[in-house]
Amino acid sequence: MAADVERIAGVHCATGESPLWHAGQAAWYWVDIPARRIWRSDHASGALLHWTAPEMVACIAASSDGSLIAGMETGVFRLALNADGTLDASRLAAPVAAELGEGMRFNDGRCDRQGRFWSGTMFMDMGAARPVGGLYRYSAAGGLHGPVVRNLLTQNGLAWSPDGRTMYLSDSHPQRRLVWAYDYDIDAGLPHNERVFLDLTGQLGRPDGAAVDADGCYWSCANDGGMVQRFTPQGKLDREIALPMAKPSMCAFGGPDLDLLLVTSIDPAGAGNAGGDAGSVVILKPGVTGIAETPFAF
Repeated sequence: MAADVERIAGVHCATGESPLWHAGQAAWYWVDIPARRIWRSDHASGALLHWTAPEMVACIAASSDGSLIAGMETGVFRLALNADGTLDASRLAAPVAAELGEGMRFNDGRCDRQGRFWSGTMFMDMGAARPVGGLYRYSAAGGLHGPVVRNLLTQNGLAWSPDGRTMYLSDSHPQRRLVWAYDYDIDAGLPHNERVFLDLTGQLGRPDGAAVDADGCYWSCANDGGMVQRFTPQGKLDREIALPMAKPSMCAFGGPDLDLLLVTSIDPAGAGNAGGDAGSVVILKPGVTGIAETPFAF
């Protein structure tokens, strides 16, 4: 499938991640992990702002009080982004040292349909292939819970079905390339009945960040495959959209009508490479609409 892809000018990321449509501000957010940077793009004007955090920010979600909740190097944080370009960071919770040791950080994350924040951890040296990552849930009432899922290499692909009763989770490490589906207890906030939803071993690209559309289809960024792929709830490949960058990292639906898809990407050469499409952030019309994200409630 062909689609018009618009690159956001003036942005280059070493590891762009965690795109977020903030409906209350009519703006897009995303992060550049190694730069410790949070980006904001106003949808109407295209005006760009950014903030620098005290440590790497891997994933963000909007909250009901106007701040962001984030998975970072040393735990789950509340981030207040100030108009003067400064940032206030408050750590809310952290796994025990044995579960978030040296060389680890949080990775992919977002809120479930009830507004609970989920994120997983990973060992940053992917070449070591250490299955020490875990998946955690954080809520204001219950604090940090987990790991709910263990033995992950590179946690990714968190998403929920439109009714919130199916949770998706991927492991994008080259040795895994799997997406799992779970039955999700929306009252308890717990997944169960794990099964393989997609086994992409031997296929082009690795299942990185993802989003679910209003039809319940799972959109996965094919890292190293240069495209986003749409899979039906039955796991059938429905369509593919080629992208100008080889390593798309995560996607999110947004725009006033939720008919746009913002995709971040990785530049393996790092942020020092200002040329080419690697590390760019793009917006496209995928031909379907998404679902409004539920903000976190402090």
